[in-house]
Amino acid sequence: MRFGISLPNGGEAGSLVQLAVDAEQAGWDGFFLWDHLQLDPQHQAETLDPWVLLGAMAVRTERVRLGTMVTPIPRRRPQKVVKELVTLDRLSAGRAVLGVGLGVPQQTEYGVFGEPTDPKVHAAKLDEALPVIDALLRGQAVDHQGEHYRVSAQLTPSPIQRPRPPIWVAATLPARAGVRRAKRWDGIFPMTYEPGGLTPDRVAALVAELQPAPGFDVVVSLTADAPADELAEAGATWAIDGARDRWESRTDIRNRILAGPPR
Repeated sequence: MRFGISLPNGGEAGSLVQLAVDAEQAGWDGFFLWDHLQLDPQHQAETLDPWVLLGAMAVRTERVRLGTMVTPIPRRRPQKVVKELVTLDRLSAGRAVLGVGLGVPQQTEYGVFGEPTDPKVHAAKLDEALPVIDALLRGQAVDHQGEHYRVSAQLTPSPIQRPRPPIWVAATLPARAGVRRAKRWDGIFPMTYEPGGLTPDRVAALVAELQPAPGFDVVVSLTADAPADELAEAGATWAIDGARDRWESRTDIRNRILAGPPR
């Protein structure tokens, strides 16, 4: 099992980039950023663009996987996501990962910008956009005329990773829509608000339901209640630590990063 760090895309830019460097030096395998437009509108918390930050991290690191957890595709244009991901993959010499999801909260991420807030619309846009993103990343000529997107293009250059960087799909349990969606791609990042969280038993049941092919990633949050060895035995391939909430002290986060993963 591999170990990663996931942090909010806010705070001082240089400090975030340095944390990625620290994580690599401490033995972590991945460094991921949230993709929000606003972390806390009420308090006007500073929120930065994750893709620009990841580009800076790419040129300061050599080994760690880099990506978003997760990018809300329904508020993005597929072609723009492709360009950002390809650029990150080339800057990092083939270390990019794309985490995707619907995006929450609907009002502050969508509604205040005049975007639809209906999760059903978001789900439809995500399911329509992902095959377009997949084909563009593979360098294919795309002629797509759908309900939400119309694309007639072939983009270059291609990413370094072939056929493309992995796509991980967020899924909020116990709902099954995200699980069904993730089956079609390269990995799942399950979350739950159920009492007890995502226990090893729940991870094992999810893996049994998915019956993943080789190379499919099951990416779970690392907590004190779910030790890494038990998560690995249950079938998780990545364990993610980082911000326990969006306002956790950056000092506390950095100390956990410097301590290294619980191998």
